[in-house]
Amino acid sequence: MQFFAIDSMRKEVKDIELNMQANTLYTYFNSILIDELFGLNEHIIYTSANALNEGKNAYFLGEQLLIGDALIAGRDGFEDKDVTISKEELSSLISYEVSDFYAEVLSLLAQTDANLYRLFEVVRGTERFELNIEWVLYTFNIADDKTRRYFIDELQKVIQSDENVMDYMQKMATLAMNAVK
Repeated sequence: MQFFAIDSMRKEVKDIELNMQANTLYTYFNSILIDELFGLNEHIIYTSANALNEGKNAYFLGEQLLIGDALIAGRDGFEDKDVTISKEELSSLISYEVSDFYAEVLSLLAQTDANLYRLFEVVRGTERFELNIEWVLYTFNIADDKTRRYFIDELQKVIQSDENVMDYMQKMATLAMNAVK
């Protein structure tokens, strides 16, 4: 099957051909923990869930934050298929520029077992939302300097005191959601 592979170290997109079998993705990433992301229309993005803890490079594919190498396949319903986006179009959607806020927070989160894409629930009034750490980071990245600094300082305290990072992120997501009434 035809894939595109994003090499986060070399900052390049490569065409690759893989024979999809039960262990192909695990072997490619040398990991049993794989994240499946749907941030690209009619495609699926595969990344290693261990990339953050391994200190891999962060970058954006559109607005989707990715860590480490990625594989892109086409997607039809629940089935993977050959990639259909052009290499040029995919390359134009990638930005290797990551703000200082993202860099500092990701460095802190690398010390934990947090997964950027694991969903948690936030309640605002009678509404329930499924969010993740990636959303929280995006939201606080666009905040003012004082709010970003508060977020980082409090995250450092949570990590130093060995508190639950997911609980902290859920709390921050709730604060952000309640600020947008």
